[in-house]
Formats: sequence, C-alpha cells, structure tokens
Amino acid sequence: MIMAAAATVMLLSISAVFAVQTSATQISDTDMVYPKYNPKPKGLPPVPIPADNPQTPTKVRLGEMLYFDPMLSSDGTISCASCHHPAFGFGDGERVSDGVGGSEGGRNAPTVYNAAYYETQFWDGRALTLEEQAAGPVENPIEMANTWDNVVMYLKSDREYTKLFNKVFGGEITKDTATKAIASYERTVITWDSPYDRYLAGDETAMTSAQTAGMDLFFGKASCGGCHAPPLFLESAFGNIGVPQTKDTTHFPNEGMDDMLAGYDLGRVYVTGLDEDMGRFKTPGLRNIELTAPYMHNGIFATLEEVIAHYNMVPDPVVGELEEDLVTDLGLTEEEQAQLIEFLKALTGRTYSYVPDDIQMEISTLLLSELLVRPLE
Repeated sequence: MIMAAAATVMLLSISAVFAVQTSATQISDTDMVYPKYNPKPKGLPPVPIPADNPQTPTKVRLGEMLYFDPMLSSDGTISCASCHHPAFGFGDGERVSDGVGGSEGGRNAPTVYNAAYYETQFWDGRALTLEEQAAGPVENPIEMANTWDNVVMYLKSDREYTKLFNKVFGGEITKDTATKAIASYERTVITWDSPYDRYLAGDETAMTSAQTAGMDLFFGKASCGGCHAPPLFLESAFGNIGVPQTKDTTHFPNEGMDDMLAGYDLGRVYVTGLDEDMGRFKTPGLRNIELTAPYMHNGIFATLEEVIAHYNMVPDPVVGELEEDLVTDLGLTEEEQAQLIEFLKALTGRTYSYVPDDIQMEISTLLLSELLVRPLE
C-alpha cells in the first residue's frame, strides 16, 4: 500500500513537472491563438525571425528531430536536449553539463526559453544568432566532440532526414541548413501566459497577495526591474554582479594573464578583449526562472533563495569591477525575500514547445524508478 501510494504521488509530481512544458499539446488549437511554429504570444514582442530563415511547420519539425537526436554526437550519446531538455526547464538541472565520454564543461547550460529574443547567445555572447549557437556544440570537444562533415554524412544516410531536408531546403543537407532547422525549433521555445501576464491583463485573482507584494519589491526596493524589464524580463546586456567563483584551471587556465586570474572564468572579456568586460556575463531572462535551477553562469546557486540572498548583500567580485548602478545592500527582510521569490514564480507560464511523447514517457519512467527506490522520508 505504501509503495502504491508513493507511486501515485510520484506520478502526480511528474505530471506537474511536465504541466508547463507540455501545455502546448494539452490545449486546443483555438487556445493557442497563433500557430506553434511561428509563435506570437500575447503581451510579448513578435519573435524575431531572420529573413534568410523563415519559419515553416516542416522546418520546425525537422529542427526538433535534430535537437533531440544523440547521433549528432561522436558516440551517439549526446543531443542538444541532453543539456537543454524540456523536463529541466530547457537546461539540464546540473551545475555544469557533461558531454561525450562524461567530459565536464566549465559553465552552466543556459535555458533555451526565450533565447530567440537575445541579441547574442551563450553566457559570454560569443554567438550572434541562434544559427551560430546551434553550430557550436557539435564540434566542441567537451560537448558532442564530432565534426559537421560526419553529421552531414549521417543525415544523408537517413531516409527520414533526406525526405525532410528535401521538402524544406530542396534536398540540401549541409551544416548551414541543419543549424537553420535547429534554430527554427528553438525559436518556438517561448514562454508566456503566466500569472503575472493574466494579472496585468486585469485578472486580479491571478496572483497571490505575496506575489503582488513581491512585484512591488521587484520594481521598487529590490531594484530588479532595471536589468529585468518587462515584458521579457531580460536584456541583451552583460554585467558583473559579484557571482562567487571557484578555481577551474582546466577550463580557464588564462595563460598569458596575471597569475592571480588563473582558474577564474573571466566572461565577456574572452570575446571582446576589453578590460571593462572582465567578469561580465549575459543577463538571463526571468520567465520560467523557477524551472531552470541551478543559477548563474557557473550554477553556483542551487535555489532562488540563494540567488536573492546574494543580491541582498552583494560581495566584492573575484574578478573585475561591480556594475556601477548595482545596489549592493538591499536590506530585504526574510519575509520580503520570500515575497520576491513568490513573484518570480508568478512569471512561470505556458510554452509553445513541448516534450515529444516518446521522450516524455522515457523521462517519466526514469524519474519514477529513481524516486521509488529512495527511502520514504
């Protein structure tokens, strides 16, 4: 009886995990308002679509197949979704990600939620487009560790891929067309229709009193709105907010620099070479933030509570200088910090993208089997 009850509870918990990610398949087409393949969510700006890569339903389907296909990696074990999975807020739930052969990366996998709105990609902004971003992991030795020549050869050998590439790109299977398809899928990963959005639209019952109090703090005493302005709650900018770092000389040897910098992630300066970019990282979006733990470029904070505590009393940075307009002592009480977190949870909404049924079933089974072997607490 106890195990049966536990199984029921766990299944319900798993259903809740997928409630946001799979909402696009759980509501009718009329509720969607706009076609999934070309999202134009209410209350948000239109998703930027490049002129040379227009959205089509078949291209998005092709991109989705590529996104979830581990055969793009050298040993057939790592896909885009390995580090950016819907079940983990389009991240992976890990402090840093693992690649082929268990190789460990140096940074936290950023969520794909609303990535279409950013002017640059990756924590340091080294990619200017989603297409450019999609190309990188395949040849990264600590991610997919493959070559695009090998990937193209594999795609040309597959009948389904050949058919889809023919329909979408006139048969052209190249690195360029593959990354365009992946980017088209990623542009559908848009989150909207949160309690905050419904509250803003006039539904006064959409947010709790704690969430409305947190909203007042967010735009007032806590000074969050300057860098996380609505409606997207993101900005295509970089900042140094004193995030704690641990030394990692494997990924950040910083050879040829001051010995004091060895092992520290220097962020945006790797891209620009400008001293003022030392220790700066891209400002992440806050929509669906409660689903994307852990937080910051190095995954140093496991919970939103830790994030808010950091902002409440910002320490001196390990490298570089703090942003001049960053308030380093907010003076938030424990109650106010809790209210602020409740508001952040009110930014969780539905998304156009979804977990394919076969992958959802696989993940659900894995989660359930793992949970059931744990002792009841």
